[in-house]
Amino acid sequence: MPAMPQQIIKDRQIIRNSWQLLESSEGVDVLAEFDGRDVLIPLCCWLSEQPHIAARNGRTGVWLDSHERAAALISDALPPISAIPMIALNFPVFSDGRSYSNARFLREQLDYTDDLMAIGDVLRDQVFYMIRCGINVLALREDQNPEDALSAFTDFRDVYQGAPDQPLPLFRRR
Repeated sequence: MPAMPQQIIKDRQIIRNSWQLLESSEGVDVLAEFDGRDVLIPLCCWLSEQPHIAARNGRTGVWLDSHERAAALISDALPPISAIPMIALNFPVFSDGRSYSNARFLREQLDYTDDLMAIGDVLRDQVFYMIRCGINVLALREDQNPEDALSAFTDFRDVYQGAPDQPLPLFRRR
């Protein structure tokens, strides 16, 4: 997975990115290197290392790869989902849309209200659809221009179906 960009789009504004991404191959032992900083850890570490996570300084979020399901975040052995400050969803390639389903599940079924970030192969062409699914933070691929991506929010004037960004379908808004 490529490194996290220095700038991200959050709630339709370009801001400095404070989040570091821990690769799944690095394991939880390197968490000490991130002490006092915001870090996104892979789901496997999130599920197995809660004592280490609870003891660290700095915000700790979790990232899910496209083949992993958001339902794994719900367990009596884990903190409530509302305690997770950031959940990142990986889009490993442009054509892999499984993380869109996770985004909708998190927003609509689990009522997750904190930040939901798209990471990986995130392109300007996907921005409108990611926002529709409830993603509010975008870590664009390195070759993408954040200023240009902001214009994607207005690519379409209106939508027909309901979604996390506009729960009422068009016929109910008339």
